[in-house]
Amino acid sequence: MLELGTKAPEFTLLNQDGEEVSLSDFKGKKIVLYFYSKDNTAGCTKQACGFAEIYPDFLEKGAEVIGVSKDSVESHKKFADKYNLKFTLLSDMDKNVIQSYDVWKEKNMYGKKSMGVVRTTYLIDEEGMITKAFTKVNATKNPADMLENI
Repeated sequence: MLELGTKAPEFTLLNQDGEEVSLSDFKGKKIVLYFYSKDNTAGCTKQACGFAEIYPDFLEKGAEVIGVSKDSVESHKKFADKYNLKFTLLSDMDKNVIQSYDVWKEKNMYGKKSMGVVRTTYLIDEEGMITKAFTKVNATKNPADMLENI
């Protein structure tokens, strides 16, 4: 996990509409940057739909929600359309951003070890500094917890 009080690593990735999005595009806003494993899986869908449900509340607080996974732009587009997700989903197929945010880790599921994204959420302030970080978050509770922490 990245240290609190440090500058969030800059990035530019494609969103669900194939448009380039950079972290610096959101300067002056708070950012909820969450990393998740895969579109259309049970936990990731609960988390995304939870963010979608209270997304207007984030906007009211001057915050933007950004989800990142290693899924393709096309996968993100289908996922966003299927669940009416109005916030940004970014495709990091090369895992460069996932690795720079230190969320690519060894996981142990049913005794089988593999590498994957550990569900992690960062809160980044208006100046691009990491103010809070949550690792191994509960997919269902994460959206409300993040709204409370803004």
